[in-house]
Formats: sequence, structure tokens, C-alpha cells
Amino acid sequence: MDLRSRTALFCAALALAIATSVLLRARVRQLQVLFAAFAADVGLWYLSQALVGIVHQKGLLVRASEILAVLMPQLAVRLFSAIVPSPSPLLPTREAPSYAPQRARLHRLATLAALPLVALVVSPYHAHDAVRVLLFVYTAGLTGVALWHLAAEGRASGSRAVVARTRFLAAVGALAAVFTLADFLSLLGARLPPVGAVLSIVFLFVLSQSLQSARLLDLYDLAGRLLVATALAFAIAGIFWLFVSFVGAFNTMYLNAVLASIAILVLFNPLQAKVEAYTHQIFFRERFDLESAAGTMRKRLAHVLEVREMSAIVVAGLEESRRITSAALFLREEGAVQPGGTAFVLDAHLGDAPAVARVEEGSSRTLLDRLTQRRVAVRDEVERELSDALDAGDAHAVAQARELYMRLDGIGAGAAFAIEGDDKELVGIFVVNDDRVRDAFTPEELTLFEGLAGQLSTVIENSRAYARVKERDRLAALGAMAAGLAHEVKNPLGAIKGAAQLLAEEEGRASGDQEFVGIILEEVDRLDRVVSSILDYARPRSTEVPPIDVNGAVRRTMQILAPTHEEGLEIRVDLDEDLPHARIDPEQLRQVLMNLVTNAVQAMGGRGRLSVTTVHRRRARPSGAVASEHGAVEVRVADTGPGISAKVLKNLFVPFFTTKTSGTGLGLAISQRIVQSAGGIIDVQTAAGVGTIFTIVLPAHDAPPSASAATHDLERRASRPEGVAGA
Repeated sequence: MDLRSRTALFCAALALAIATSVLLRARVRQLQVLFAAFAADVGLWYLSQALVGIVHQKGLLVRASEILAVLMPQLAVRLFSAIVPSPSPLLPTREAPSYAPQRARLHRLATLAALPLVALVVSPYHAHDAVRVLLFVYTAGLTGVALWHLAAEGRASGSRAVVARTRFLAAVGALAAVFTLADFLSLLGARLPPVGAVLSIVFLFVLSQSLQSARLLDLYDLAGRLLVATALAFAIAGIFWLFVSFVGAFNTMYLNAVLASIAILVLFNPLQAKVEAYTHQIFFRERFDLESAAGTMRKRLAHVLEVREMSAIVVAGLEESRRITSAALFLREEGAVQPGGTAFVLDAHLGDAPAVARVEEGSSRTLLDRLTQRRVAVRDEVERELSDALDAGDAHAVAQARELYMRLDGIGAGAAFAIEGDDKELVGIFVVNDDRVRDAFTPEELTLFEGLAGQLSTVIENSRAYARVKERDRLAALGAMAAGLAHEVKNPLGAIKGAAQLLAEEEGRASGDQEFVGIILEEVDRLDRVVSSILDYARPRSTEVPPIDVNGAVRRTMQILAPTHEEGLEIRVDLDEDLPHARIDPEQLRQVLMNLVTNAVQAMGGRGRLSVTTVHRRRARPSGAVASEHGAVEVRVADTGPGISAKVLKNLFVPFFTTKTSGTGLGLAISQRIVQSAGGIIDVQTAAGVGTIFTIVLPAHDAPPSASAATHDLERRASRPEGVAGA
């Protein structure tokens, strides 16, 4: 068997293996079927060539080889026409080029050209040299037209990625076709090296890899890997050649193989890394710049504890990479929420600002669900999902894909990535886009961006922890100072009050003096309440309390406050009768409820609707409250007041911060500390002009309240109408 026959047999096996591998994939479409047919035809043609060389027969095998040669450009025309993707059904009609008329015309011309050749091949004149020359011209011409049409459709697509892909495939295909056509000259008696067979298999391999993913920039990665593999192969071959040349030939082959293998194993990893680095730097500059910028961002973000600094680093790093044209960072709006649910607000952006500055949970549920489930939403993937849904006639899937596409387009996202908290809650959305192409990012780039989004999650969680530590330290210092100051002030206040009371009891004093004494007593009482609030805030809280009936505490609190409500106030109390118990001091819970209810009534000016609701939540809230194995107990106090501004909301629980002329600013701070000491949180949701909802979230306890006298005493004390620190 000569070299040409061996090469043809080897290439036939590889071509048939490639065709089979494409058909064995999970999803086989028309494009994959066309490719498998083309690859199988190439493989069978090389097999017929090998058999002709082996058995030296020019009869049936030659005729079969000629039939396969006629089919090859026919399949190539149809395959290359199908490579350029059809316009997305989401694109406007004016942006969507139409390839159907040109493709149909090319297919008809190819079929008409093949008919006379098929007739000649099956005729007795098939072995004539003129027929073989005609077959050569037909194959070369039609293959060239198919490749030219592939490149032309790519240029007309309007996508830089499609242009790059089709140009790459056309160049490789043309190179393989030129050398493969040289193999046809063997039918005329020419003897040339079988280079075309090898290049044809390389082209089939490249083409099969491009069919694995619809993202069009994957071919650059494939080309990079081919270049790396080629460089490594030559380097390894060079190492082996050196050993064979300078150590010895066949008689020392075993020793040479061992020495070469050791050298290859030692040098392979660093050599591969160097070749990859230089290949990507030279041939794929954009990817190299993106990876470098991402590495720099990661190093800088590792030491960041402020969200504002994080946003600035991300924007600067992405701008430096030059890989994208726009980016945006949406962060969850803490505390405030619209009636539809949680909102994500634009925090920073690169390039043009997105058309939508707020992502509302209610109107963007499809997008948020995709990010929660998959952590990434890619616009060109959504286009393919829509195309599949349209083909399947699934109206629901079509509506879902259209809605998701519109949401991604609204925030300017070629790809959107979830920024998650420690408990997998969605705390932000990281958006990137390249408007130069419709299908901008490869899987590797998406993985790179997803890793960056993960680091943003870490920074946000670290910033929250850092803020909690700062707040805890500040409050600890403030509590210690306040406690000492309160003790120092309380004793002089007692003396002042006693002296003022003696003056008030004296008879014969002028009415003006009596009025001033009354003012002194009133102000002393007010200062005494402030000092008592400070001491209450600074006092350690006991966590060893039995579980209580939260519904009972709510009922009694509303009974106490009922006489103080004005006629224009509508009160609704909706209690969950299956509510579990919770561990919290009943007097302290009553104090928190009275604070929240009083604040709500004052915010509404005594007119509006006040709702007090209890709910058993069996899973932890998205806000991060820690529930027990039995879930959480929630007490909601909702009003229809004007809402809370963002500036006030930020300082709502800060001690001594108040918007009231006569308030101490300690009511909500004390309430928050009481609830936190019981293992819960106070959550705030507010919307301008709609109202505010304060939610007390406590870990649920499964045991019913104890019937002991101690518990009865606690419940009795909870119902006593005592004073409460003002908010």
C-alpha cells in the first residue's frame, strides 16, 4: 500500500468518525444532518480512493468514487448555506437580512449542474479523460461558489461575529478545497502528495466544533487551541528529533523515547502556558485584555469593603479592557420597596446608561427567576429559545422568551449575571453588553464575567459585615457613654425636681412664678424620660425567656391603644390562629408594638388605615432573617401614610435620629435592639405616597406557652398599660 492509499484510508476513518460523532449529540438539527452527510461523503470518497489504490481495480470503485465526487459539492452548497444563522425573530424586519431567495437560486443552479455529470458518470464514457476534466471543473467551481456564498452571507448579516466566523471558515475551506482538488488530479494520472486529505480532515474537525455552539466567537478559541496544539506538537517533535540526532538512531530508540518523554513531561506545562499566552496576546488581543483586566480587578476587589469603591473599580477595569461597549451594576434597594416587591437600582454604569434605571420585582419576575435559577441570562440564548418555541408552537414558552428578551434589552444586557448574598438571595445584577455584535460573548468569557459577579457578591457581603461591625462598635461606645452620662444626669434632675416641687407648694407666689415652676417641672419630667430611655437602650437584654403567645400580646396592645385613636383612623387586626410561639419578653414585645403603632398613627396624622397582621412563615425571608426549624413568626404593622424618604430610611434605627420636634430618637433604636436580642430582625418596606410596613421577624418555637404561674404572671404584666419611650 503506497503513501496516498494509506493517507486516504486514515482520513476516511477520521471523516466517518467525525460524521458519526455529530449525529450522536443530544440535539440533532438540519444543520447537523447536512454536516454529517457532507463528512460521510468525504469519508467514503477517501475510502474509495484507498480501495482503488489497494485492489488496483478501475471499474466499480472508480464509478463509485466519481458519484461521491458529484455529491460532494452539492452537499457543500447546502451545508455552507445553512451555516449562517437565520435572522432572530426578535429583530426588527428592517434589520433582518433575507437569505432565502439567494439560497434557493444557488441550490437550483447546483442541481442543474449535477444532472448532466451524473448521466455521464453512469454512462459507458465515464472513464474518458474529458469526463474527468469536466468533473474536476464542476467540483472546483461549485465548491468555490459555495465558499464565496458563505462569506457573502456572513458580510450581509450585519454581525461582526458572523463575519469573522464565515471568513475563517471560508479561508480554511478554500485552503482545504485547493489541496483536495489537487487529489482529483490523481484521476488524470497526476501523483501529488496527499496534503489535501489532511487539510480536509482539519476543516471537517473545525466545522464540527463550530456546530457545537451557536455562539459565533467560539471559533477564535478553537483557532487558538489549534495554534497551541500545533506549536506544542512541533516543539515536542523537535525535542524528540534532537535526541534521535545526537544520541543515536534506531539502536538507541528506547533510550531516546525515555529521555524525550522525561524532557516533554518537564517542559510541557510551562511550554503550554507560554505558547497559550503569546498566542492569545498576538491573535486574540481583546480576550487577552479582558483576562488581564479581570485579573487586575480581582486583586483590587480583594481589599475593598465599600460598595461605592467596588463599583468604581469595576467600571474602570471594564473600560480598560475595551472588550465591551457598555456595562451596568444594579444593586438591591435596601429597606424601600415598591408595591410590586423588591427593587434593584442602577448604581453605576459604563457607556450609555440603560433605558431602565430600576428593575422592579413585580414587573421583571421572568428575568429575576432566570438569574436566581441559572445565575446568568444571555440574550442570544434567549433568541434561540424563542426560535425553538416558535418551531414547537409552544405559546407559553414564546411569551416567556419574548418577556425575558425585552427585560434584558431594557437594562442594556447582552448578558446579565446574578450577584448573590450568603443565603443565595439576589442582591444585585451585573450587566455587560457589546453592541457591535448580537452574539458577543463566548462561554469562556461568560464564565469570566460570572466569576467577577461572584467576587462582587463577596465584596457586598463583606461590606455588610463591616458595616455591622462598625455599627456594633459605635453603638457599644455610645451605650457605655450614654449609660454613664445618664447616671450622672439623673441624680441632679431628681434634686431639681424636688426643689421645684417645694417651690410649687409654697402659697402666696405670683402667677408668673407659678407658671415658670410648672415649666421647670414639665421639662424635668421630659429630661427624666430621655435619661430613662438612654438607660433602657444601654441595659443588657436577657435572652432566657419562655415562649409566649404573640397573638395575645398583639391583642392586648391594641386594646390598650384603642382609646387613644381618632375617629378618622381605620384599624384592621388580622391574626394567624395557627401562629407558633416565640421567645421574647412580653413586656418588651408590647413596647416594640406600641412604638410602631404610635409612629404609624402619627405618620398618617390620625387619618388612614392601620393594619396589624401576624403570619407564620415556614421559610426564611429573603432579607436574611434567621428562622428556626419551625420557621418564623412575623408581626406586620402597615400604614397608608406618606412613606419614608431615602435619607430618613438610611438613619431610621440610628439612636437620637428623629424627625419629630419632641422625640428622643431612641424609640426605634430600642425596638430594634429588643428584637435583635430575641434573635430576630425588624424589616422596613416603604413607598412614597403608598405607605410603610414594619415587620417584626422572630424565630418560631414549637412548644405551646407554659401553663405555669410564672408564664401567667408574664402575660399579666404584658397587659398592664404602662408608659413607653417615645420614638
